[in-house]
Amino acid sequence: MTGSDFDFIRKLLKQRSGLMLSAEKQYLIESRLMPVAQRNKIPNLSELARRLRLGTDEALTAAVVEAMTTNETFFFRDRIPFDHFRTFILPELMRSRARHKRIRIWCAAASTGQEPYSLAMAIKEMGGLLDGFRIEILATDLSTAVLEKAAAGIYSQFEVQRGLPIQLLVKYFTQIGESWQIAADIRAMVQFRNFNLLTDFSRLGLFDLVVCRNVLIYFDQPTKSGMLDRMARVVVPDGFLILGAAETTIGLTHGFRSVPDRRGLYAPADPAADQMPDRVPRFPIPTTSLAS
Repeated sequence: MTGSDFDFIRKLLKQRSGLMLSAEKQYLIESRLMPVAQRNKIPNLSELARRLRLGTDEALTAAVVEAMTTNETFFFRDRIPFDHFRTFILPELMRSRARHKRIRIWCAAASTGQEPYSLAMAIKEMGGLLDGFRIEILATDLSTAVLEKAAAGIYSQFEVQRGLPIQLLVKYFTQIGESWQIAADIRAMVQFRNFNLLTDFSRLGLFDLVVCRNVLIYFDQPTKSGMLDRMARVVVPDGFLILGAAETTIGLTHGFRSVPDRRGLYAPADPAADQMPDRVPRFPIPTTSLAS
């Protein structure tokens, strides 16, 4: 692959997905795109770049973007966000939504589904406390391949061993050969949808909680700012945003403020919600961490 081919593919990835790759990442592009070239009977990466430049094969372009997308995920990843969800976010939303009994959650960049399914299992573990509530979980990703896997809910032994407590494996999964499939009622709690985070969010509707973890780290500052500004417009005034441990809204948007003493948790910067983080949940909650 020539330097000009590499630069073209970097710009294409930035335009289509927001992904920023440094000049030292040529080896990464080559290792991930050679299988794409081979599947499409393209002899080398220079020829792949030539066909991409033509702009006439949208399926090939999509395959290249998908191949370069990072899909690292596992059940109850990093634990702390799920503790926030179980002990603070859900009880707070239960209190504030007691009348309408509807909660909408968006998992952006949901990959192969472990994150939204972890939220769904956490909700199930609340038991009768959520009786009468309608809880919708929308899980989106740019890659159709990972969404197909997520919707099937079938995971390898290695995947279920990463972060998933054994009691939840036994309770919510069925073994199929050497794989495990999550229960149908858990799968039914999550709606999977193809979506590009560079586009307008308003068509997705409004959300009580947006989970967008370990996504911003791959974008440049203008892309991060634009994405957070758009998210601020789809999170209700007393809702929440969860980011990854290495991510922040500080210096990127005026649309969110951090929730005191809760790392990675943010609330809309709305005067009407100023006292919200200090409320004490009025509902009893399970005392055992799901991610232990």
